[in-house]
Amino acid sequence: MVSLSVNLNKVALLRNSRKLDIPSPVHAAMLVLEAGADGITVHPRPDERHIRPSDVRDLSALLKSSWPAVELNIEGNPLHQLMDHVRTVRPQQCTFVPDEVGAATSDHGWDLKRDEPRLLPLIAEARSLGCRVSLFMDPDPSQMAFARQLGADRVELYTEPYARAFATPQQQVCAGRYQEAARAALQVGLGVNAGHDLNLANLAAFLSAVPGVLEVSIGHALIADALEFGLPRTVGLYLAQIRRAEASARELQ
Repeated sequence: MVSLSVNLNKVALLRNSRKLDIPSPVHAAMLVLEAGADGITVHPRPDERHIRPSDVRDLSALLKSSWPAVELNIEGNPLHQLMDHVRTVRPQQCTFVPDEVGAATSDHGWDLKRDEPRLLPLIAEARSLGCRVSLFMDPDPSQMAFARQLGADRVELYTEPYARAFATPQQQVCAGRYQEAARAALQVGLGVNAGHDLNLANLAAFLSAVPGVLEVSIGHALIADALEFGLPRTVGLYLAQIRRAEASARELQ
């Protein structure tokens, strides 16, 4: 079963545009969870332009009190204050992303050979705090064994290149790279997550093509769709695409 984790950054971004407390990331979390979402993702950045430290604490408290089976995934660069959040709330999953300070959005995965000395102790610390560690990675099969050697539990495949190739002549070739990366991850015992620019149009096709995906983290497209459909219905539409892909996979078995 593929889990849907809803990224609430864009809810916080809208809230921060005014000196008001609306829309509330906590209320949005309640709506998406009541609609069937499996998890909540936040990506706090040092400039606090969307998710703030208080949001991380409030969302963690909400899940622990009312949805103890739901996973909180905190993602970001462990070299830029992410570990402060991990130490404070001890989420079920932390996703290490090689964001630059001030980056508009995540746009590449780790270079593990280069980044090993800095990542190794942070992965060990996060795991000692009880967190599953996922590394944000480009679809490069050659790096998957190295990710496992560093102690990662999962990789999150960076899917913007797939989204750009979707519905173009390059889609099949691009999907093949993700298939190879996912298989390489599975062969060394890594779980596979995916995220970035997945949406209602391309999600089912991606999940049908790429084996073993455990979780998709979706924020920008889902929140944009919610402007038209509302949050609860939008979550239902994304879950329907996930189930569609799972049904297709069963038919092929």
